[in-house]
Amino acid sequence: MRVLSRLILLVAAITALVLAWNAPEIVRALDRPATLALPEPAPVSRDLAPNEAAVIETVETTRGSVVAISTSQRLAGAFGYGAREVPRGTGSGFVWDDRGHIITNAHVIEGASRAWVGLANGETYEAELVGADVRRDIAVLRIGASAVPPALPRGTSAPLRVGQSVLAIGNPFGLDWTLTTGVVSALDRELPSESGPALRGLIQTDAAINPGNSGGPLLDSSGRLIGMNSAIYSLSGASAGIGFAVPVDTLARVVPQLIERGLYSPPDLGIEAYPRVNALARREGLEGIVIMGVRPGSGAEEAGIEPARLSRRGGIVPGDILTEVEGAPVTTLDALQAALEEHRAGEDVTLTLERAGTARQETVTLDAGA
Repeated sequence: MRVLSRLILLVAAITALVLAWNAPEIVRALDRPATLALPEPAPVSRDLAPNEAAVIETVETTRGSVVAISTSQRLAGAFGYGAREVPRGTGSGFVWDDRGHIITNAHVIEGASRAWVGLANGETYEAELVGADVRRDIAVLRIGASAVPPALPRGTSAPLRVGQSVLAIGNPFGLDWTLTTGVVSALDRELPSESGPALRGLIQTDAAINPGNSGGPLLDSSGRLIGMNSAIYSLSGASAGIGFAVPVDTLARVVPQLIERGLYSPPDLGIEAYPRVNALARREGLEGIVIMGVRPGSGAEEAGIEPARLSRRGGIVPGDILTEVEGAPVTTLDALQAALEEHRAGEDVTLTLERAGTARQETVTLDAGA
């Protein structure tokens, strides 16, 4: 037993001596990284997914038709001396036709004394203001480029559906020709306007829209123009995923008149009505537009529409009250104008009128507004 114990002690002592002698080498061995059998990296694919290829093709095809807009404002010095031009702002726009007409927002060029249009090829041209409609936030510029980029192919906004893909191209924060993508978030939105009645019938999108995107095109997945980016809803001033665009169908009604006449004259019924009278009528339970006058020779007169009249005691005796245009209820003058702008001068519209509690329908030919 003693021999066995001594043998165990001898083996332990020899082992300790060996470990002490080779300790540096053991430590160095432990410090060396272990060699692991890693899987071979997967080869990088250069093939694009079909949706990626489609977006890239759309951008490359339409990019040249999008422009950058910069403006300046002339400031007069003291006593008329030292007048100077100072930068005012930037925005976006797009080519409308082969005559050099550029479409942008009215607020992009509002208050500016000069404007320049930058093309994707690096050329810059001073622009001439052709016409603007502040109420619908649309402006038309013209450049004298020797070779005008092709106009964007135009689609229609009538069949748009919530959820379909859209692309926005513009110059947010001066970062030229920036692409953002998203979907149609909602349709027929209304946005209050600082310059007058609310903007109606807008397209809402979650494609990132930031300052500088104003006036740029909103495209469908095929690269067709379906709207003009105009505004964002944001508490911080940056994109919050809620952008608004003027539908291309509105542009198609307004832009030709701006090019031809420099102003837009919406279709007109030939009636006179007043917001205050309508407000008073609503308090009395009358819903609709109280017609206070009918213009001689107008479509309204030909249809036999009767305006309100004064009673012997000086009160107002209602005549016809307009309640619907083509089946759509109208309760305010703003709503009436929006309904009329779905049509053109010379078209016939069906009105629903009420007089003394009896409803009837009349067909009226729209006049050209002044």
